[in-house]
Parts: sequence; structure tokens; C-alpha cells
Amino acid sequence: MVNNKKKVVTKTPPSLAVVKKKSRGNKDAVPVEAPIVTSYNDRIRPLLDTVDTLRNLNVMKEGIHLPTIVVVGDQSSGKSSVLESLAGTSLPRGQGICTRVPLVMRLQRSSSPEPEIWLEYRDKVVPTDEENIAEAIRAATKVIAGSGKGVSDAPLTLHVRKAGVPDLTMVDLPGITRVPVNGQPENIYEQISGMIMKYIEPQESIILNVLSATVDFTTCESIRMSRKVDKTGQRTLAVVTKADMAPEGLLQKVTADDVSIVLGYVCVRNRVGDETYEEARIQEELLFKTHPLLSLIDEDIVGIPVLAHKLMLIQASMISRCLPDIVRKINQKLETAVLELNKLPTVIASTGEALMKLMEIIGSAKESLLRILVQGDFSEYPDDQNMHCTARLADMLSQFSDDLQAKPKDATEFLMDEIKILDECKCVGLPNFIPRSAFLAILSQHVHAIHDKPVEFIKKIWNYIEDVISSVISKHSENFPQIQSSIKRAGRNLISKIKEQSVNRVIEIVEMEKLTDYTCNPDYMTCLTQKTNQQESFIYAVLMDGNKPEYFSVTGFGNLKISHLRKYHAHLLHPAFDMKMRITSYWTIVLRRIVDNLALYLQLSVKHLVNGQFQKEIVAEMVDAKAGGGVERMLEESPLVASKREKLKNSIKLLKESKDAVAAIVDQN
Repeated sequence: MVNNKKKVVTKTPPSLAVVKKKSRGNKDAVPVEAPIVTSYNDRIRPLLDTVDTLRNLNVMKEGIHLPTIVVVGDQSSGKSSVLESLAGTSLPRGQGICTRVPLVMRLQRSSSPEPEIWLEYRDKVVPTDEENIAEAIRAATKVIAGSGKGVSDAPLTLHVRKAGVPDLTMVDLPGITRVPVNGQPENIYEQISGMIMKYIEPQESIILNVLSATVDFTTCESIRMSRKVDKTGQRTLAVVTKADMAPEGLLQKVTADDVSIVLGYVCVRNRVGDETYEEARIQEELLFKTHPLLSLIDEDIVGIPVLAHKLMLIQASMISRCLPDIVRKINQKLETAVLELNKLPTVIASTGEALMKLMEIIGSAKESLLRILVQGDFSEYPDDQNMHCTARLADMLSQFSDDLQAKPKDATEFLMDEIKILDECKCVGLPNFIPRSAFLAILSQHVHAIHDKPVEFIKKIWNYIEDVISSVISKHSENFPQIQSSIKRAGRNLISKIKEQSVNRVIEIVEMEKLTDYTCNPDYMTCLTQKTNQQESFIYAVLMDGNKPEYFSVTGFGNLKISHLRKYHAHLLHPAFDMKMRITSYWTIVLRRIVDNLALYLQLSVKHLVNGQFQKEIVAEMVDAKAGGGVERMLEESPLVASKREKLKNSIKLLKESKDAVAAIVDQN
């Protein structure tokens, strides 16, 4: 068979040795390149340099993903071998899981003839060299993932800086295995698959899916995973390893594309045994040129040099596509960070500044309380109904009024309380006359029955106001957590004093109703007249002869049983009924008067609190050294705010540097 395919021409990096290769009788030394090295034109090189600069700045920690080559594959598919062939650098090889942690390989071009190689993990930097790279990686992996066969998602970064090597970042992930071996956790598959999905899910990732020629591609677990996040295969490139071990049908596999790999396939032969990278490349080229089956595969999709070239072009294309979005995210996050930094309080340098800031905090809190407690303006808290204070206070007052005026179920039969009181208050005097002492006695019983309700109501009101004040103080002092607890304590102390005063005042209001029976409200006489109009008919129904009714309907009381009253004389029933109607008419006035008094007192107390007591009392307590003070503590920035300030400053610095890094390349495009 005659092979008329053109030979792939590549360049040699100055860092690699020159080997002699005999071809077609040519005995001259032919330089063989490190596969990853290729020529960069003026458009690609700046793009790669820009992304590498962003990677060096570690912009990823700001949540900005960069185009990255992620190497995935089933266990023992040859992933690490492909990666070391691309980089010309040895990696751990062998049976089972060779890669147990994400290995981030960062290749960096250097002008120095001496390679610089080091590992980074857990804030450690471990220098190594080309001869000891594999052993150094094993030792670091043992530290990260343990000495067993388990895996860890903590990354290990390998830096390779040497002449002729372009800047490129690739991530090698553990091979996918479903059946745990001795020493591996039972959920090894879940751990590895979760790690892989984390790296390949970002749309900026280039998935380098390593497939063994010895298996059916459609059954590969790595294919199933990549298709989850890249359904159309637009960012997946397949590398077929072990082509020399299963050449039969390979051409049909890569041309049929049963698994939809849009970026295409590249078939390679990995290094075998102790072969050098140069020798491996020579054998690879010879294999695909001379093998009766493999030589039929187009030379544009075979060999590590072709893979390297494709990766560089794909990465450059991905960078060009992602760069506008990266720039947008950088600007967006920079703007957000600057705004958050500006929201933080300025650093206070003196006691005078601290006192001014304290007055500012309390003053702004006072204005908020004035709006929500007095003016009914809740624009500051539009979605928090609990902070719509005038409405909530009105609701609580209305509920209190309803509860207070609700008619309790009589524990005794009709008129029996009045008869008992009249009997106890009787004296030598004219009959059918109501002693004032009797009326006051029955009034005192009524007042005593509702005595606790107004007290509980006023306590409930001030508990609510205390919560409101605490929320307002928290909002306006959020930048000074070191004094927030002191201001809140001062607020609680103030409310405690007011609550005690209010309870005493409410008790006075209620107790006053026991002292005398008085009202100028004309409703009393109107109501009493209506009720007493039934007195004669009621007495007649009780004392009538003949067919005596069991019940009698009284306006405002309903249908009442009266048979128990027939044993009493008319001279006792008349004043008992009269007193019942009087206390009923008067009690309605009393209850409404209590509600009105509490409402007015509450309004006055709240206004007095906001306009006078709040600022005066809290400032006095905050500046009182004996009470613990708080002004001096404002000079000490809280660790939380200081940490947030430092973090924001670092983010802004990083994002500004990142913005500058992409500015030049954006201008060119």
C-alpha cells in the first residue's frame, strides 16, 4: 500500500534534547518537538497570555470561570499518559487509580534554560525537578487524600515553567470506577462523578474525553457524564488511546461518531515502558504511517502533535467566545464590591468622631421610629407588616376593646347578685331606695373582674414596641456590631422603665372607676330610660297570680328565667331591677372610657418616647462609663467588619488588576 499523506511538521522547544531520526535515507539529525509546543500567531498568543494572567491573579475565587482543559475518562483509559505526553513531563502511572486528586497542571513559558517545577497544595510550596516529579506528586497525593486508595476533591497544582513551553492549564481528574477495590470507600463512584461534574459543568470548560480504542465508545461512563453537561458535544474533544492495541474498526469508530463529539477525535499512541517522549513520538508517527489499518486514518486526526495543535486552537476559540462574558462579570463584580465597601462605616479615629457617629445612629433611628410609630409612614419597611406600627397598634387596641366589652356569661341567675348586695347594704330607712354603697359595691365587682385585662394589654403593647425599637436599632447600627448590643440594652432598659410607669398608670385608670359613679355622657340616661321602661311589666310577670310564666324577655338581656325570683317581695325586686339596669347602662360607659383613656395615654406615651426619651436616655446610658458605656468601643472596629473590609479591598484590587489585564485584548478585538 502506498501512503501519500503529508507529514505533520512541528517545531522543537529549546528546552528539549535533539534526537536523531532516520527517515528515507536522511542521516541528518531531525529535531523532534515536545508535542504541546506549536507556533502561535499574533491573534492567539495575546488571548492565551491574558487568560494566564487572570489565572495567576486567581480571579476564579471571585466566581469567574476561565477556559480550562479538563481531562476525563474511565479508569485506566490512559488519561495521565495523554497529559504527560502533551506536557513532556512524567506523571504517576500504573494499575488502578493513578490520579486520586484533581491535578491542575499549569505550564508556563520561561526564558530561563533551567526548568522550574514545583507543587502547591494546602498553602504549601514543594520544589521538585523533572526526574522526581512523579514521586513528588505521589507524596503530595498521600498528604491530601491519605495513604489508602481513596480520593479527595482538594486540588494539587503542578507548576512547570521552562523554555519553549506555552502557557496552558489542564486538569487531570481521577478515572471513573464503579466497583470499589480494597481500601476504597463504598461510594467511590459518587465521589469521583461529583468531582468530575464540578469541573466539566462550567460552560468555559473544554472537555478532553479520553477513550480507549479497546472499548465501545457508547458504553463509556465518561461519555455519559460529558453529555449531561455538553449535550451537543460543542465543547468536547475525544482522544482515542491505545490505538496500537485495537486497530481493527478504529477508523469506523472515529468517522461514525456515534456519541456526537463535535470537536472531533484524535487517535494517539502513548509512551510505552521506558521510552523517552521523543522516542514515543517517533514510534507514534511510524505506527500511523505504516500500520495497514491505522495508516488509513486521516493524518489530521492522529498524533500527539495534532492533539496539541487542536487544543491550542480550541482553547483560543473558547477564550474569544468567553472573553466578553468574563469582562462583563469582572465589571459587575467590581461594581458590586465597590458598592459594598462604600456601605461599610468609615474607620473612627477619635472619641469625638465616635460620639458624633453615635448621635447619627440614634438620630436616624429616632427618625425611623417617628415615621413608623407616630406618622404611619412605613415606606422604610414596605414588605414587613410587623413594622407597620400604627396599623398594628390600632389592631391590638381594637382587639382589646372587643375583648373588654364582650359580655361574659352570667355565673348566677338574673338579679341574684343585686339582691344579695342590697340585702347586705340594707339599713334603717325608707323602703324601695337604692343605697349608694350598694351600687358602688356591685360596680367594684365589675371592675375587679376586668382588672387584669388593661394591664396585660399595656404590657403587650410595650413588648411589641420593644421589638420594633430593637429592629430599628439593629438596622441603623449594623455597621457597628461592637456597640449594637449596648444600644439594644439601653433601648430595653428604657422600655422597661416606661412599661413599669404605664402599668402603674393603667392600674390608676382602672382603680378610679371604683371610687365613684360619674359620667356626663348623655348615653347613660338614654340607655337607662329604655331599660327601666320594662320594670313594671317585669315585676308583674314575676309576681302575677294564675298562669305564671317561666321566662320573660328583657331588652339587652334576652329571654330570662324568672321563676327563682317569686319568693322575693316587690319592695326588693324593684330596687334590684333598677340597680341592674343602672349598672348595665353605666358599665358600658366605663368600659368605653377605659379603652379611650388607654388609647390616648398610649398615643401620648409613644410620642413622648420618640420625641424626647429615646435619644436622651440612650445617649446618657451609652456615654456613662459606670454603665458599661459603648462610645469608646466604636474606636475598635469589629472583627467581622474588619474582615469584610479586608476581603472587599482584596477583591477590588484583584478585579481591577483583572480588568486592566483584559482591557488591552478587548481593545484589539
